[in-house]
Amino acid sequence: MNGDMDPASKEQVWAQDDLMKLLDGMKVNLPEKDLTKYKTSEAHMDWEKVAFNTYSGDMCKQKWLELSKEIRKFRTLTELIVDAQDYIKNPYKGKKLKKHPDFPKKPLTPYFRFFMEKRAKYAKLHPEMSNLDLTKILSKKYRELPERKKEKYVNDFHKEKETFVVNMSKFKEDHPDLVETKSKKGSNVPEKPRTPQQLWYNHEKKALLKIHPDATTKDIKDSLGKKWTQLSDKKRLKWIHKSLEQHKEYEEKMRGLIQQHPELNLTEGDIVKTTLTKAERQLKDKCDGRPDKPPSNGYSMFCAELMSSMKDVPSTERMVMCSQRWKLLKQSEKDAYQKRCEQKKKEFEIEMNRYLCSISVEEQQRILAEQKMVGFKKGSSPASKKNSKAKTTPEKPKRPISAMFIFAEEKRPKLQQERPDLSDSELTRLLARMWNDLSDKKKEKYKNLEAVLKAESEKRGKEEKGKLPDPPKTAQDIWQHSVIGDYMARFKNDRPKAEKAMEATWNTMEKKEKIMWIKKAAEDQKRYERDLSEMRAPPAVVASGKKMKFDGEPKKPPSNGYQKFSQEMLSNGELNHLPMKERMGEIGGRWQRLPQKEKDRYKKIAEEKQKQYKVQLEQWLAVCRYSSSQRFNMQIKYCVKKTLRRAFQTNFEIVGSRSRTQREREREGGIFLIIISIFFYHVSTMFFFFPCGFNYPL
Repeated sequence: MNGDMDPASKEQVWAQDDLMKLLDGMKVNLPEKDLTKYKTSEAHMDWEKVAFNTYSGDMCKQKWLELSKEIRKFRTLTELIVDAQDYIKNPYKGKKLKKHPDFPKKPLTPYFRFFMEKRAKYAKLHPEMSNLDLTKILSKKYRELPERKKEKYVNDFHKEKETFVVNMSKFKEDHPDLVETKSKKGSNVPEKPRTPQQLWYNHEKKALLKIHPDATTKDIKDSLGKKWTQLSDKKRLKWIHKSLEQHKEYEEKMRGLIQQHPELNLTEGDIVKTTLTKAERQLKDKCDGRPDKPPSNGYSMFCAELMSSMKDVPSTERMVMCSQRWKLLKQSEKDAYQKRCEQKKKEFEIEMNRYLCSISVEEQQRILAEQKMVGFKKGSSPASKKNSKAKTTPEKPKRPISAMFIFAEEKRPKLQQERPDLSDSELTRLLARMWNDLSDKKKEKYKNLEAVLKAESEKRGKEEKGKLPDPPKTAQDIWQHSVIGDYMARFKNDRPKAEKAMEATWNTMEKKEKIMWIKKAAEDQKRYERDLSEMRAPPAVVASGKKMKFDGEPKKPPSNGYQKFSQEMLSNGELNHLPMKERMGEIGGRWQRLPQKEKDRYKKIAEEKQKQYKVQLEQWLAVCRYSSSQRFNMQIKYCVKKTLRRAFQTNFEIVGSRSRTQREREREGGIFLIIISIFFYHVSTMFFFFPCGFNYPL
């Protein structure tokens, strides 16, 4: 049987050419300057890029681990001597190039010329000052220097810079072996496109340096810091178009590179998708004539129009005011808003179709994909995300954010203003360095926050885990559970080996052998979905037609705060313009947005109503018991009266019969009267012991 197959027999044999191709692939995917330990590089290697032919990334990694076991990882003294000889012959490799005696000296900037000239003088005048204080004073003095005096230092700098450029080109000619050249991959891969803000910043920086060549990086950042956000839409569009042109060229070069150099293992995923932010993309689309999306319903349209005239009102109060004013509107006015909204939607569809016909196929695909995603995410109401039935599996609890992440989120906005030239990834790297340089005392604050968030996350996770049913098992899991005992016995309780053998056996099993386990997995999935739907289902509301309501029975109150809130929203008529499905979705969304204080208030009201209901129910049941006993007594009297009347009629019939003797007639009449007397005695005794009657209404 398949269960007895040895997985080792299925192991794939690698040809020598394939092994060499594996090593070449690893070599190509190493960083340009591989200076880390081999274990670190091995751990960070993207094995999916190394994969080739029928060999997956995991197979390549496994084969490399097998190969590396056969190779020694220490260096002998002979090898170190060879490296030392190479260093003696060429001691100026890499970053040590500037230490070469022939390497030309870089010219000092205008500010440093001024600083070196004045430092000795100020140090004598102020011997008590530290180097840092002296630097601050001289920096301030240089900024206050008139342009006429600065010109001397600037001219000297330009002269020396020209000399430096000439000497540098000569050095490269004399020492071609020392000058580093980019690797094949690095030289082939085109430069990533710049964002509109980066292009604008570089342009403004060049213009500023022409006017103030001695300006420092800090001066440039201070000058250009907030100007990008203050640019008009027209000027910003100019840089958006330039960025898009650059991105288009970059995409063409990258696709050509992927086709021409498959050995680089580059894919479509390596191409930068976009250089625009969401706001920049919206600005560009608006300029191209893309119509604005209309509100989803009449209430949203009313809020949008009202909010435009409430700019001075705090954002937290705007929605409350909108809701209050909407309640004051007549139903006819609400219906008018709904009609206008539907009209806007029709106009939007026409305009959108017209706009799509006027743009390129790529842009059409992007916009249609965006609309599809928005429709999938948002649905038809604010609460549809919560009420969607498409999502059968619960969301996994989020991992608590780390101390470094809290620090980065706190510092990022300020850093973005100070360094607008940096991309998001460069900002992230800079924040990571700042975190590493932070003292342990300052890190303590963020670590405490991390501990608090972690505790909250664990608590939420336990609560969710406690509420959820057992997750469904796959066909493979069910099969493994049934055969685990045999495999553990075969491999002498070595669980990893047993699991590996079971996985290999499952992969080689035929489909007809798996059908039974697949059916069991489907049943388990149905069980899980059923349990989950029962758990998530709201308390059952029994329709009035399904349950008999007795006269005077008190009305059952809402069982929780949400039901009380729903009743209030449905009764005030505010959402009558919406269909019932959308109405309930809107109520759900509003409940989610309510502050916890308001939710607690509704919960308290519901609890009080429940207490009142219990008291009213007891009173009603007591009345029912009393009235039912009275009715029962009346019915008994009526029955006895009727029975006696019938008895006398029967007796008269017996007396009047000529077919019987006088003695027989008297005997039968007496027996009947005795039976009636016994029955009446039992009824009167029962009411003596049970004066309240029976506990059911008649």
